[in-house]
Amino acid sequence: MIRKVFSLSKGFHLLIVDDGSPDGTGQIVKDLQSEFGDRLFIEEREGKLGLGTAYLHGFRWGLSRNYEYLFEMDADFSHNPDDLERLLKACHDGADLAIGSRYVKGGQVANWDKKRLLLSFFASWYVRMILWIGIRDTTAGFKCYNRRVLEKINFDAVTFKGYAFQICMKYATVKHGFKVTEVPITFVDREFGTSKMSGSIFKEAFWGVWKMRTLKL
Repeated sequence: MIRKVFSLSKGFHLLIVDDGSPDGTGQIVKDLQSEFGDRLFIEEREGKLGLGTAYLHGFRWGLSRNYEYLFEMDADFSHNPDDLERLLKACHDGADLAIGSRYVKGGQVANWDKKRLLLSFFASWYVRMILWIGIRDTTAGFKCYNRRVLEKINFDAVTFKGYAFQICMKYATVKHGFKVTEVPITFVDREFGTSKMSGSIFKEAFWGVWKMRTLKL
């Protein structure tokens, strides 16, 4: 993944937030740092603290180092590094948040069965009905933020750890009046690893959208 990102997107810096991955991710990154120099970074944390806290850790790291645009993406090849340039262009063209979207015209999902597609479509419809945000892909995890969006959001109020985190960050962005653009992408089912979906994560997302309406984001 690291080599692929750098080979396709020469101008990007990459931060890996590693919560003690048992597959040796931390050591792999350290071994590659001599090759990629000051473009590759790693932050190591003890224990499994959740997807949401990892992203917030990364956002704080990037903001403290004065990056103007901060991205998030999966590290399992579901998101194509080629699309980083397209998300960045959308922000250069005026978006405050650019979302790599599966559910706008031109977007698609590869290698998912019908049951999983229906569940994902229902989830996005459910979120739109509760939060009244005009975003088609509400659970998308491939995004580019202008730093002013992240500076405005109250991270302390974003306590979700699973997919609800993705929803909450989009809701907060819209709530603060920022411009959101969805860029069509092809989402490919993971090449490596296993899904993090579980009953607790599903419940957090299902009930969390109601909680979000009361948060001071």
